[in-house]
Amino acid sequence: MATASLFFSAFTTLLFLLLVSPSSSSTASTRKLTALVQQQPLILKYHNGLLLKGNFTVNLIWYGKFTATQRSIISDFIRSLSPSSKTPRQSQPSVSSWWRTTERYEGGGPANLILGTQVLLNGGKSLKLSDLAELASRGPSRNAINVVLTGADVTVEGFCMSRCGTHGASPPSKKGRFAYVWVGNSATQCPGQCAWPFHQPIYGPQGPPLVAPNNDVGVDGMVINLATLLAGTVTNPFDGGYYQGPATAPLEAVSACTGIFGKGAYPGYPGRVLVDRASGASYNAQGMFGRKYLLPAMWDPKTSQCATLV
Repeated sequence: MATASLFFSAFTTLLFLLLVSPSSSSTASTRKLTALVQQQPLILKYHNGLLLKGNFTVNLIWYGKFTATQRSIISDFIRSLSPSSKTPRQSQPSVSSWWRTTERYEGGGPANLILGTQVLLNGGKSLKLSDLAELASRGPSRNAINVVLTGADVTVEGFCMSRCGTHGASPPSKKGRFAYVWVGNSATQCPGQCAWPFHQPIYGPQGPPLVAPNNDVGVDGMVINLATLLAGTVTNPFDGGYYQGPATAPLEAVSACTGIFGKGAYPGYPGRVLVDRASGASYNAQGMFGRKYLLPAMWDPKTSQCATLV
């Protein structure tokens, strides 16, 4: 089973937005070019495989150093995805509205993600990709998505060089199979690659970075990457779901919309988002317990567009 990797960089953002983003606008010279070349709708093909639907626990496996505040930022995000059905829809956090876009994918349905077990682990400070699958297997596997989160003090094979995170699945067995996700904290290793737009990119347009909504560049960047990979897990869990391009390097529900967070996004500019007057932090989604998050655009199969919350 090949894993789908998530890699953000200014270059890939620039290339993607210039070539395929239907919602992007750019400089005058780019607008002249797009006037001559008609943009095609962004289409993610359904490959007739299984999508995840129903109730799933999201088990968090923390590997390395994380503070209690950092753990709460991410656990509150998970809680915000599928709030209790007893909560009136108008009172639900807007994070859940973002997540409900996954319900529009044919062959899928509501995938309710519920925060499950949290495991704190410490060990070696250098991991291989095979170690991530082994760590993920330590969580409960029945109707679960196990998420491995590595701290800023942990190096992972390919991290920063070719990926910011991955999602995959365990091999088929009599007990079934479970999906897993890995995301690393890039705060001290490569924030310009894996925590943009909260840090200036290494390459490409050098606009000022946004202020992270929870005042933590590394963990707020992790939320963006975790959101991206969870959406990919639900809509393409076993390589037969929705994606564009080769199965070994797919553009999925959110990774197909790289670099877009609000209306008017273009290379180096994440788009128009909300700003907290008190802190100056940028966000586009409200979570549980007053949390604010910046969530990436997700491809909407009903419109074939990258949809944003603001």
